[in-house]
Amino acid sequence: MIWFSIGLLSLLALAPAFYTLWTRNRVMQDERSTALALHEAQLAEVDRDLAIGLIAPAEHGVAILEIQRRILSADTAPSTARANSSAMLGWFALAAAPALAVALYLTNGTPSLPAQPLGPRLVAQHMQNRKTDALIAQLQQAVASLPADDPNLRQGYLLLGQLQASGEHYAEAADAWGHALALGFDPELAARTAEAMTRAEHHVTAQALDLFRKALDAAPKDAQWRPAVQGRIAQGEHDQENP
Repeated sequence: MIWFSIGLLSLLALAPAFYTLWTRNRVMQDERSTALALHEAQLAEVDRDLAIGLIAPAEHGVAILEIQRRILSADTAPSTARANSSAMLGWFALAAAPALAVALYLTNGTPSLPAQPLGPRLVAQHMQNRKTDALIAQLQQAVASLPADDPNLRQGYLLLGQLQASGEHYAEAADAWGHALALGFDPELAARTAEAMTRAEHHVTAQALDLFRKALDAAPKDAQWRPAVQGRIAQGEHDQENP
């Protein structure tokens, strides 16, 4: 089925080029035929003028030579050969285009891969979101039931923020991670919290900028996320200077 689709799409994509090349060849042939017909009519007209005495035999001979020269000019073999050669080259290029496209597709494509309709994928995503929301609700209840001095409370907030961020609930994730930061500062967690704030508000807020700075100041020199935080700080400072 996929090869039929590829062939159909190739024909649709190349249809304008096919039409243009075919029209060009027809126009060239029509121009040649029209010119030859015109010159043959001129020959008949010159013969008729000679027959009724409108022109002298000498003038008739000159006119015949001129018309024959025009006929030879309109029907020269080299010109026709060049036109045919150009047309053949154009048709070959059009025929080779789908073959080259298929060869390029086969370098990285997987024709045997089953179809992935959008509908089932949306349903699967919806079911996954429902499962995630259910886990978040359960974890929220579990965290809320823990006493303030429970050593597992910080870990609960970390897991809760991670689940909420995976569901793109960035404001809720930032809130959960903020509680975890209050129980123990960690520069990477501070950067993740500030990033969640930024994504929730779609810009670097003053609170997120301050948290980014704190994370960068406390970050190890070899932390891989330092460049990203520096970029966010530059963006936040620019937003603060140009509100």
